[in-house]
Amino acid sequence: MVQEQAALLRPETLVAEFKKNGVTHIVTIPDSETNYLYELMKQQDWLDIVPTSREGETFAIALGLIVGGKVPVCVIQNTGMMESGDSIRGMALDAGFPMVMMIGYRGWTRHGLVTDSAAKYTETFLHAMGINYYLVEQEGDADRISLAFKEAREQSRPVAVLIGDEYHGFNRT
Repeated sequence: MVQEQAALLRPETLVAEFKKNGVTHIVTIPDSETNYLYELMKQQDWLDIVPTSREGETFAIALGLIVGGKVPVCVIQNTGMMESGDSIRGMALDAGFPMVMMIGYRGWTRHGLVTDSAAKYTETFLHAMGINYYLVEQEGDADRISLAFKEAREQSRPVAVLIGDEYHGFNRT
């Protein structure tokens, strides 16, 4: 059990990847699943958090930040991503700007038995939209975040980072 705990993805690792990739803003809906990550991001003097009331708003706000020369990341959950299909199409895909979306993969399990329809349709949704993605589940996967930034910049289009198992361990309060 101790080895498995050591491999868990830590919020500090995500923040370090954000800094490494020049992220200036996190556009998100604060929630209980990402509480510790949210509190940790608030402590960074180089990072601004822009809270929204709906996931669909994150893409328009992020696009405005990109146009203004900033580097935002949309941090949302897969259910909100699916609800935001038209915003993703119009504000992310059609606009042709590099954008990284960090998506909590609610209901996903690497053990293969997926019973939550949110997880069943997440990758199908991304495929339908033509959005490439990287799965990040544990510490050893963190370099995939930088790959997502590189791809988004090179292709001038959105790329998703799926956070497997809904940020377990990110709520430490």
